[in-house]
Amino acid sequence: MAVSRRAADIISNSGVAFGTSGARGLVEQFTNEVCAAFTVAFLTVMREQSTVARVAIGLDRRPSSPAMAAACTAAARAVGMDVLDYGVLPTPALALQAMAEGVPAIMITGSHIPFDRNGIKFYRPDGEISKADEQAILQVAAELPALDDLAREPVSDAANERYLSRYSEWFSGQPLAGKRVGLYQHSAAGRDLTVQVLETLGARVVPLGLSEEFVPVDTEAVSEADRKLGRDWVAEHQLDALLTTDGDGDRPLLADERGEWLRGDVVGLLCARELGIEALAVPVSCNTAIEACGALQKVERTRIGSPYVLAAMEQLKEGYRAVAGFEANGGFMLGSPIQQGNKRLEALPTRDALLPAIALMVAAARKGHPLLALVEGLPARYTASDRLKAFPTERSRSLLATWADNLSGLQNALSLESSITGKDTTDGLRVTLQSGDIVHLRPSGNAPELRCYVEAGSSRAADALLDQCMRALSEL
Repeated sequence: MAVSRRAADIISNSGVAFGTSGARGLVEQFTNEVCAAFTVAFLTVMREQSTVARVAIGLDRRPSSPAMAAACTAAARAVGMDVLDYGVLPTPALALQAMAEGVPAIMITGSHIPFDRNGIKFYRPDGEISKADEQAILQVAAELPALDDLAREPVSDAANERYLSRYSEWFSGQPLAGKRVGLYQHSAAGRDLTVQVLETLGARVVPLGLSEEFVPVDTEAVSEADRKLGRDWVAEHQLDALLTTDGDGDRPLLADERGEWLRGDVVGLLCARELGIEALAVPVSCNTAIEACGALQKVERTRIGSPYVLAAMEQLKEGYRAVAGFEANGGFMLGSPIQQGNKRLEALPTRDALLPAIALMVAAARKGHPLLALVEGLPARYTASDRLKAFPTERSRSLLATWADNLSGLQNALSLESSITGKDTTDGLRVTLQSGDIVHLRPSGNAPELRCYVEAGSSRAADALLDQCMRALSEL
């Protein structure tokens, strides 16, 4: 019996699946054939939507990424597409360049997940693909063509140059002059580019923690080791701020002058306020200070995942001039162009790490305040999160379904002292306690993990609640 060469069949048998941010799977599952099938399916869908003759490709620093990029390149050439290879760069830099050129794009990255996994993100000429696009890709019946030499095209630096210009022109006048900014470089795709951006804005950059081995920095679940690094580096180098990103540069992690990492949704909220955003789309897991601060005319809460946030942003644009979105991981999505005098910041509807981080550093510098002062002006709501690794997705779903119908079971399982007064099943199970605290559980969309998010009235209370929940979950 002949093995099917249809793209849909190859993908369905691969074990690779779409999560909250692109297709993800184990490195061993991303064979040349699977990468080619995803590429052919994606480009088939793009050709059905518009006339496209070129595709942009970029990648992160994972050991498996170059081979995957080569397979995608060969598949694109095999279906008659020219390939623009922008090499190793942040995902938002690739998206910005592709949108400027009006071409679709493929980014090879697993973001923050461990190096034994990887992924592929897809972009239409106008931004990230939608959930509808994902389903269309999975159903493409096109035959996989024979692949030529698995070689990439010559690399262009045009996308990095455009990304640098975006921020050097918007934050003009070297607003970070005199500031010492530490950059935890690790294996981030944009580690060298970020140094250029910060130095162009006048900062004295202190590069730290460079690694040629992949480091899976998760901006939502910051490890205790990274917490200590933040405090130690800021003290040792007398830094005004410390910045890092996840592997593909679309999620920021910003520490203040104490070396304390700021929560991503707080960074996003402060950025939105600085940009004069009127309407925000955010996942249900984000800090409730977003509504409580009174800075926004409209806040729309969604399921977790950039496609859901982007869909909500599109709806908000019908009624508001300045629209944005962000996720609890800090990735900021600018849905509308922003105009200030003769300066214009073009929309970039995909997660970006640099805009929110730089916006806060510049705001603090111009006001003569430390970063901490910006945070202290917000309502006192504090979040924390962590994840239980190697926790089967189906088990997570079964538990949450049971608890959604039996909240007392959840209260007993987590030993919650305060009674549950409300629940939200927009994404997973999110419960509000009589104390005002919040506990939110959901299966990860990228790996077999159970994620736990909490919110409380103080940082210490949030950490204590998270620790209590994680200990209870680990004993299930």
